[in-house]
Amino acid sequence: MARIRYGARTEAEIAAARATGSRLPDIWSTGVVALWESDPDAVAAVLPPPLKPSGRPLVRATVSTVSLPGYPLGAGSVAVAAEHDGVAGWYPLVMPMTHERALTGGREVFGEPKKLGEVTVERDGLTVRAALARHGIAFVEVRGAVSGRLPVPEPSERTDFYFKCLPAVDGSGFDGDPVLVHCVRREKHRTLERVTGDVVLRESMYDPVADLPVRTLVEITLGEKSSDQRGRVVARVDPEALLPYVHQRYDDPQQILDGPPEGSV
Repeated sequence: MARIRYGARTEAEIAAARATGSRLPDIWSTGVVALWESDPDAVAAVLPPPLKPSGRPLVRATVSTVSLPGYPLGAGSVAVAAEHDGVAGWYPLVMPMTHERALTGGREVFGEPKKLGEVTVERDGLTVRAALARHGIAFVEVRGAVSGRLPVPEPSERTDFYFKCLPAVDGSGFDGDPVLVHCVRREKHRTLERVTGDVVLRESMYDPVADLPVRTLVEITLGEKSSDQRGRVVARVDPEALLPYVHQRYDDPQQILDGPPEGSV
């Protein structure tokens, strides 16, 4: 009988897939990072417990393109500075991806708030434009000009905070307790340039980052970097405390109850 591709994989096939995933070569991305101080109350309002605001109400927008074998990938995020149990890090609110493969793994394994979207990084001479867009709205746009080279930083680590959860089948909360994930990203740069410009936040009912206004622009950079990540579950989270924030992950919270009509196949 021919191989049934929906059938169970053998132990050898599973082991080979795991080994391949652990031997990925360095993958370099080209990206723009914009950092600004926002309204402290607004930043605090988006943090689910047990996350707490950091010492500065910082917001970080990252817009990158990645040269993956076979197809280019656009990847971005908008995150706010946060702390948990003495660890300083970032809490991403939205992470647009241009391909489903990058979206599903991050959401299901790490709990990342990834959504399909459009990601643009353009450079024409010294002029730079980067944008994150969904539903036809470029809700973050960074515009400017390269104004000088910066020293290449030493390799560093950054912690991102994610909540991994499964909405309940009956819509009443969660199936099982949500967990808080610390995801440590190890980054190294090979180029870094300063960009002089501005950040434009546009109103979007789907991605309301305009609620985190630019009070003081800290910096904009353009660079090439490579990174990897390792995550671990650090705590179980009170479902009732997280539930008021779960809408952050969806364009419409009711979509978690969407399904085929009764009787359909």
